[in-house]
Amino acid sequence: MVSAAEQLAANVNWGAFAKAEELKKRIWFTLGALIIYRLGTYIPLPGIDPAAFEASFTNNRQGVLELFNMFAGGAVQRMAIFALNIMPYISASIIIQLLTSVFPTLEALKKEGESGRKVINQYTRYLTVVLAAFQAYGISIGLEGQAGVVTEPGLFFRLSTVLTLMGGTMFLMWLGEQITSRGIGNGSSLIIFAGIVAAFPSAIVNTLELGRQGAISTGLIIGVMIMSVGVVAFIVFMERAQRRLLITYPKRQQGNKIYEGQTSFLPLKLNTSGVIPPIFASSLLLLPTTIANFSQNQGGILATITTYLGHGRPLYLIAYVSLIVFFAFFYTAIVFNPTETADNLKKHGGFIPGIRPGERTAQYIDTILMRITVLGAGYLALICLLPEMLISYAALPFYFGGTSLLIVVSVTMDTVAQILGHLQAHQYEGLVKKAKLRGRRR
Repeated sequence: MVSAAEQLAANVNWGAFAKAEELKKRIWFTLGALIIYRLGTYIPLPGIDPAAFEASFTNNRQGVLELFNMFAGGAVQRMAIFALNIMPYISASIIIQLLTSVFPTLEALKKEGESGRKVINQYTRYLTVVLAAFQAYGISIGLEGQAGVVTEPGLFFRLSTVLTLMGGTMFLMWLGEQITSRGIGNGSSLIIFAGIVAAFPSAIVNTLELGRQGAISTGLIIGVMIMSVGVVAFIVFMERAQRRLLITYPKRQQGNKIYEGQTSFLPLKLNTSGVIPPIFASSLLLLPTTIANFSQNQGGILATITTYLGHGRPLYLIAYVSLIVFFAFFYTAIVFNPTETADNLKKHGGFIPGIRPGERTAQYIDTILMRITVLGAGYLALICLLPEMLISYAALPFYFGGTSLLIVVSVTMDTVAQILGHLQAHQYEGLVKKAKLRGRRR
């Protein structure tokens, strides 16, 4: 099945790119915003000893810190002003999305269109401030608990840390919105994408250095490169995969005009939940390791759990796959409502051939959605499990994980689709202008 991006690419004249001034401005604005973000990841928090913190981070990196450091583009390792990155905003968006399906007031706002969306976005911003302040305060307490990291512990350090980290998150949230409106693609996704991609060169260099030292065989490095290309191609194929349900609209009459019946498709993505299940699963599994690393008491039940949940351990792999499958079904159930979709089809006179409109249509859509979610969850588990085993048994860098590959490939596909859309719009504008000029000449 030909995807929308492929159809756009086939109809777009790439020679028009040089003439698309608006698109070039959007690209330059996006690049400038991402450069500002990268510069901010190198500005350390006031009141800490960078060398002491880096040593402490190296000793405690096996946990959630490494995952967050990957998303933040190394800002956590440097404890920069953008250490929280845009993750509080992502978390707030997910929480508001979940609450929308629980509280009728939020659900009503969602159905109000643009005005309701603005109110929900404002609630998301308020919740982002709360989450960022809470996380920043926790970081300040954690920094004071590390010997030699904070130069002058106390209330002033905690207050300055909370304000700085919270301000960094709010600035990135604003920057992401600016990229979305004045640049190309989803700003929040591009910020996370830039953080992950920025660490790829150093990860590749470290891998090659391990090969030079003999820690990793040359055959394994070549095999990993070939596997990475295959995994990327597989991700692209699966992310484009859809199950299209045929929708039929009967012949109707409006006044003296009779409109013929039409057919369309209801596309159901194979991976409706996106990258949310791997992120949630990784965060939950790495949390015990993080707590154990910062705990003063290294023994007890927590140490035993950490041992069994180590990278590559059978219990870790089983729990990882189970959590991915659970969150894939859970998040799909939250973001897609078959009953609402069936009601909308019924209101507009559409129906699935052979299926009665209303409740039967909702049940049919739900059955199809459950089946493709099984495939989607299996695909996510496979993509995340394979690199996880390589990280464990071949000592490859953490950045080769399945979650990072999923985010990079998905954001790249979305960005390319946005660029193609702008190019096609530019072509249409040029055709309209030519048609007007010809009409005036005649």
